[in-house]
Amino acid sequence: MDNITIGQYIPGSSWIYKMDPRMKIILTIILMVITFILPSLISVSIALGLFVLVFITTRIPLMKMLLGLKPVVYLMIFTFILQICYTKGSEDTLIKIMEFHFSFITLAIILGILAFYLLTKKYIPLKMIYFLIMVSSLFVVQYFINNDLLFNLSYRLKVYEEGVIKGGFVAIRVILMISITSLLTFTTSTMEINNGISSVLSPLKLLHIPVSIFSMMLSLTLRFIPTLLMETRKIMDAQSSRGVDFSEGGLKSKVTQVISLLVPMFVISFRRAEELSNAMVARGYDLDAKRTRYDKLKLHLMDYFGLILCLGSLIGIICWRWIF
Repeated sequence: MDNITIGQYIPGSSWIYKMDPRMKIILTIILMVITFILPSLISVSIALGLFVLVFITTRIPLMKMLLGLKPVVYLMIFTFILQICYTKGSEDTLIKIMEFHFSFITLAIILGILAFYLLTKKYIPLKMIYFLIMVSSLFVVQYFINNDLLFNLSYRLKVYEEGVIKGGFVAIRVILMISITSLLTFTTSTMEINNGISSVLSPLKLLHIPVSIFSMMLSLTLRFIPTLLMETRKIMDAQSSRGVDFSEGGLKSKVTQVISLLVPMFVISFRRAEELSNAMVARGYDLDAKRTRYDKLKLHLMDYFGLILCLGSLIGIICWRWIF
């Protein structure tokens, strides 16, 4: 939970902090569209490299972005493996035929590895890397041990270039999507996001859509994500000091632990919402009143430059895909 970066604002003074929040929201949408229409692994790799260069110039700690990607590492690895297993190609693009064996000996070794992992994982600081090593060892055992004469079930995995390319393409696309949205919340405060969304969606007022209410709800949601995560961490620490171990126990024990965590979280969430509503009423907040702003939004040269660059990239990619 500490690794969820959505809604976390990092104060700074680099060029991206000086951009108009309206333009940052628009550029985020354009970049996400570009990420979806990029056609190949080479193109998304180039886009990822350009994003890393831009991210370095923002002077935001790189570790923040890497921690934000940590929760989806398992999803990316699972997707990559699925693409390798189920994407077929021709004989010319066949990379390797891997033959795995499942027998009594491999079953015993696998159970031993799983037991060793469950007993030692709480003592390992880098749990994600340790988990990946343990999972890889399960396949290594099946690949090299095949000398059981009583029972030996074998299966083959054909690895094609198409599967590797498609798996890498999907993984890099997920990284780009999360990184782009995280960069927006890193460099834009909640109030700026609220003002930016209200301005971007202001044409919808002609259709009698309450844009100000929608933008306020979205900005409050982003604002309270890190607050609720902090409260959750406090509850977990308090329960851990009373002997609760969230990393151990069977299925029944984990269900009980989750319930003991959710109940106080719901209570805290409703209490926070009530306190916020009372504070807004005390300050005269009216849903139907016309919204005013203390800080006037104004576009600068950097905003126009970013818009021209992103729109030019989008049009160029569309034309390139249309022609080729």
